Amino acid sequence: MATEATHTGATDNYDLISRINHWIIALAIIMMTGVGFFLGRVMERGPEKAALLGTHKAVGVLVLIYGLWRVGYRLAQGFKADAAPMPAWQARAAHAVHWILLAAILIMPVSGIAGSYFRGRATEVFGLFTIPAGPEIEVLSGAASATHDFMALILLAALLLHIGGALKHHLIDKDTTLLRMIGRA
Repeated sequence: MATEATHTGATDNYDLISRINHWIIALAIIMMTGVGFFLGRVMERGPEKAALLGTHKAVGVLVLIYGLWRVGYRLAQGFKADAAPMPAWQARAAHAVHWILLAAILIMPVSGIAGSYFRGRATEVFGLFTIPAGPEIEVLSGAASATHDFMALILLAALLLHIGGALKHHLIDKDTTLLRMIGRA
């Protein structure tokens, strides 16, 4: 396991694998969250919605597979020290947001898959494999769907805080927090 950097203004970049993992999962999560909100709040029932939902579910399975790698790699590598000193409350908030985002990477697809499974619906993953339909258990499908919906709101808030914090560090604090995730610190 990698050792944590000291807190004396660590400005070293995240390694290439961490940066690739971060940006791939960030794009996937933002896209999936947007599509999920569109499916749940905008799109009317019909064959187009069913097709988009099938694609959303299939991509969600792939996000889970990649997410397991991404979260495992992050935990194995450890977390870097903050790029610059900041108030303790800000550091605690940033670390909490990072943990929420890591948890959401796994909770969102697992709860979506469980909701489908316990609704008695199979999930076909682009012809690669199929997660079979499970038994219809309303309390479990309802709990999984409620978790998926609630976690989407938590994820959205965490994403806004994460992006806002990165921009604050870059534009106001003028430190290297954002730069080290794009390899320019």
